[in-house]
Amino acid sequence: MTQEGGELDSLVRKRIRALRVAQGWSLEELAARANVSQSTLSRIENGRRRLALDQLVTLARALDTSLDQLVETATDDVVSSPMIDATHSLMRWPIKADPGMTVVRQRMTDPPPDSPSRMRAHPGREWLVVLSGTAILLLGNRRLRIETNQAAEFPTMLPHAIGAEGGPCEILGIFDRDARRGHQRGEEATRPQPE
Repeated sequence: MTQEGGELDSLVRKRIRALRVAQGWSLEELAARANVSQSTLSRIENGRRRLALDQLVTLARALDTSLDQLVETATDDVVSSPMIDATHSLMRWPIKADPGMTVVRQRMTDPPPDSPSRMRAHPGREWLVVLSGTAILLLGNRRLRIETNQAAEFPTMLPHAIGAEGGPCEILGIFDRDARRGHQRGEEATRPQPE
């Protein structure tokens, strides 16, 4: 490994050790899983042995990760700012590691819709946690009360709607690509159309 080599080399060595320790494995246990000697593994972790690609592949497999994850260096843009949608009282953050996933924070003041015809169904999955207040999730024929710090996860092919109960509530949701698209289409359908 070259320059960026020195930093990457050190990072990979630390990552190997951290992953081993996180698994609760001794040097001996990981060495056996990776089919390398304990002294070789010790020298790899301590920087006294050159990192070889074939050993990294073997170690990644033994640590139940990929070579890409083992040597990943992308730490730029660790902090991101939300995209704000004031019309719908929500903030969105894309998840960089999986561009199909989006985190949404939304403040709700209205109860869920009275009419089942206003419930949405679309491909995808959704996960949400109530940050404050109480939310009501209409899911198919069920009416679920979700209080502060409780979470819900469901397939969005079930007709669903969410609203507040007894005052404002704030939720944090994670949408996969299909759920995000389904909700965006739903928002477009409810916007007043220009005449």
